[in-house]
Amino acid sequence: MSASRRIRVLVIDDSAVVRRLVGDAVAADPDLELVGTAVDPYVALDLIAERSPDVLTLDLEMPRMDGLTFLRLLMTRHPLPVIVMSSLTPRGSDYALEALRLGAVDVLGKAGSFSVGEAGAQLVARIKVAAGAKLRPARPPAGASPAPPPAAGDGCGSPDPRALILLGASTGGTEALREVLTHLPAGLPPIAIVQHIPALFSRTFAARLDQLCALEVREAAEGDALEPGLALIAPGNYHLQLRWRRDHYVAHLAEGPAVWHQRPSVDLLFRSAAEAGAAPHCVAGLLTGMGQDGADGLRQLRQRGAVTFAQDEATSVVFGMPRAAWQAGATQTLLPLDRIAPFLLRRCRELAVRATAIPAAPAA
Repeated sequence: MSASRRIRVLVIDDSAVVRRLVGDAVAADPDLELVGTAVDPYVALDLIAERSPDVLTLDLEMPRMDGLTFLRLLMTRHPLPVIVMSSLTPRGSDYALEALRLGAVDVLGKAGSFSVGEAGAQLVARIKVAAGAKLRPARPPAGASPAPPPAAGDGCGSPDPRALILLGASTGGTEALREVLTHLPAGLPPIAIVQHIPALFSRTFAARLDQLCALEVREAAEGDALEPGLALIAPGNYHLQLRWRRDHYVAHLAEGPAVWHQRPSVDLLFRSAAEAGAAPHCVAGLLTGMGQDGADGLRQLRQRGAVTFAQDEATSVVFGMPRAAWQAGATQTLLPLDRIAPFLLRRCRELAVRATAIPAAPAA
């Protein structure tokens, strides 16, 4: 797409109020062009053929044809970047995660019609990122059996109580995390994850991963102990930070200011781990995502002795956060998505071997 050409946007929603609010936000930005609005997917299909949009915003609950059915058809016949507009409900969260599996680029939660207007700047930013995102084919459904992970007793565990894995992701990250975590065994050091995701969606995301993974996966709660074989995901709209308590890490949740327009923030998770003395004992990395959240925190971890990595450009839906980390000297290597799980396994084994050579930090 030419840098000088405006991004053409089609809005699909059965709510007239939402169509107006989203349309107004798009029309107000000089880099975007509203090429139409559609009350349902049938109207949308005609407008796609007539007006060649670059990006779609899509409601999932509509009459005549639901958004998921439309998305399946679209990605098969005429793939386009799609931003899903989903209600902040358990059912809406399930639908949104399914849409991401089917190939949607991003999801924006809406608590009600007027929440779209309040989040106009965020929507515009996501449309601009989506226009340059890499489209990918749908992954196997959540009920499908993933490739079997290595056995739990393969030497991946660590005698070091401070051993830790840290991951951060944004746009495209739900499916990237699924790919990584489903290929890991249960016996790994604890994992702490920040995925930029709307409030309430994170719990559904964690529950879905828990069904697929050998690891236990759950949404983090205040005071949770990080234990081997457990992956904690930051709740949407809460920062996740780690503290060291006697012989283990604990999770601390906070509603502080957004960092890089994000809450939860990858940077805050990584910095807290560095301050807790985790760096020489951990492996940390950034997956696909927009912006630069996580680059500074990853750089601090690397400077203090952590093993660091980022997902490569070829396999990232959006090579924003990984690029920022690479340019900042925060990451030691760039890896394709399918090599990240094996990399984590190797590095965890190396950390286990090193554990006896690293002096124990004093208890807090």
